[in-house]
Amino acid sequence: MAQLSPLLKQATPVVVDHGEGVYLYDLEGKRHLDFTAGIGVTSTGHCHPHVVRAAQEQIGKLVHGQYTTVMHKPLLELTERLGEVLPGGLDSLFYANSGSEAVEAALRLSRQATNRPNVIVFQGGFHGRTVAAATMTTSGTRFSAGIGPLMTGVHVAPFPYAYHYGWDEQTATKFALRELDYLFQTVCAPNETAAFFVEPVLGEGGYVPANTEFLAGLRERADRHGILLVVDEIQTGFGRTGKFWGHDHFDVSPDIVLIAKGLASGFPLSGIAASQELMAKAFPGSQGGTYGGNAVSCAAAIATLEVIQQENLVENAAERGRQLLEGARVIADKTPSIGEVRGLGLLVGSEFSTADGEPDTPTAQAAQQAAAKSGLLLLTCGPYMNVVRMVPPLVVTAEQVDDALRIWGDVVASVTGS
Repeated sequence: MAQLSPLLKQATPVVVDHGEGVYLYDLEGKRHLDFTAGIGVTSTGHCHPHVVRAAQEQIGKLVHGQYTTVMHKPLLELTERLGEVLPGGLDSLFYANSGSEAVEAALRLSRQATNRPNVIVFQGGFHGRTVAAATMTTSGTRFSAGIGPLMTGVHVAPFPYAYHYGWDEQTATKFALRELDYLFQTVCAPNETAAFFVEPVLGEGGYVPANTEFLAGLRERADRHGILLVVDEIQTGFGRTGKFWGHDHFDVSPDIVLIAKGLASGFPLSGIAASQELMAKAFPGSQGGTYGGNAVSCAAAIATLEVIQQENLVENAAERGRQLLEGARVIADKTPSIGEVRGLGLLVGSEFSTADGEPDTPTAQAAQQAAAKSGLLLLTCGPYMNVVRMVPPLVVTAEQVDDALRIWGDVVASVTGS
């Protein structure tokens, strides 16, 4: 009898029968508050009627129209709709299926457009599991161990993760930029550097927001040295942070934006956006793929954009995000085991630490598992997996946030004895 790979470790014991909005229902009919959203994917909630209807209608018309063979209406309409929300000047799109594919497409474009071999990524970043993307991922060795030799030309600079260093944010930011300049002098010459790849909020790295000074520093160095700034919005885009794009919080203009996850409410779709001028510098034949820009996924993405706009989900993410962050901090204030609560919009992480400031992975894992048993589905992240993250759908209500905080408070108290 065939079985799933034993390497697919389940974060919760739940076997789902169906989902609706912020809830998942298991085979016994028990309701679970889903504060994972499929790792930030189901932005409009589970089975939003408008998205379901759009997908159903499209399935009856065309499921797959390979987009280097034929064009189809959902692909063209989605491109037009995205043009209304993409950062200024980014008016050319390439579609793929997964975040890793988008990262590799941006890597290929960056190297071909600049004719430079190197890229710089930042400590704690997650960019995917394929070989090139895993090489660029530093949020945990589990993503790249055992598959070496890894791709050459990837260099790592610090991210201003103040809590990790035990500093204030300004000190951490100055350190990160100073070390980036040192990297230029010692390892990776600027004139051989094609691009910076950076997340506005570290995702798998622990839900650590960047800041304006840091991203401005990257933009200035990119402009000075002819380097491209690639902003990975795969987890932070489409309203997740309380603004449409995560980088909108920091007043920075990217050269390339990576999109996926919340774009199509659960249907596989990803892409990169750049200017027409930059995209044209890629080599002929370097972009393509069998399933990219799938018709049903594109229809779902159009419907997702409509729901985000019509239901004011960006504003809701900002309001509910403040509520969730403040509530989680109140719980942390009563819990010595939680060293810091941080986040942006509906990305909120609680980092568990021991009395001497070391990562407290067992307590974080125990809290996450206890929450699942109590009907609240959460995930962990961070290099030590000691950060419990809350990433609910953008449709979450104030009452649902209160319910989640109530469960979380009870769970934390029971696990830590606080």
